[in-house]
Amino acid sequence: MITILIVDDHAMVRSGLRMLLNGQADLEVIAEASDGDEGIQAALELRPNVVLMDLSMPHGKDGLTATSELKEKLPELAILVLTMHDDDEYLFRAIHAGAAGYVLKNAPHEELLTAIRSVARGDAYLYPTATKRLMNDYVERMKRGESGDVYHSLSDREKEVLGLTAKGYANKEIAEQLVISVKTVETHKSNVMEKLGLKTRPELIKYAMKKGLLQFE
Repeated sequence: MITILIVDDHAMVRSGLRMLLNGQADLEVIAEASDGDEGIQAALELRPNVVLMDLSMPHGKDGLTATSELKEKLPELAILVLTMHDDDEYLFRAIHAGAAGYVLKNAPHEELLTAIRSVARGDAYLYPTATKRLMNDYVERMKRGESGDVYHSLSDREKEVLGLTAKGYANKEIAEQLVISVKTVETHKSNVMEKLGLKTRPELIKYAMKKGLLQFE
């Protein structure tokens, strides 16, 4: 039996999920939580096999923060993000936080059930279009790498700015951490984007992940 904790701020969503999952012979919802704080407490007490984690919860901790904290305390816990955000930035942040899978709320029931069973047995699961985007991005990066990776052309300071930006730090926070001005941070960031041929922050995050720059202490 796969035991499941549902963490979502909408009571109707939790109710619908409970009915769907408890209707499966091999699945059992053992608890619900309405925010990240409640979810962490319930997971620590009940030790479910899988946590279904919403990302956007206005009260208490959000799903990303809760996922990161739970993975620190329960590394073996399988966390499956269930969200409305079909967005590369949320996807990569969820993966980095430790989520084993990422499914959209408008996905067919069969996909959600497959995802739950996949992460419960230790596999990863991404919804199909996300997998395709990741594969396409990988192919594009490989093609660019054939002419040489320009990462080595970045200065040490530019590499620091790249890493901190990808981790979500604002310009002011980066400036304070590196003891430089905000204007200097903006200049470094502009140079990094130009040298790497990147146009958006999600592209920067994906590049940083590929280079192994998103290791948090």
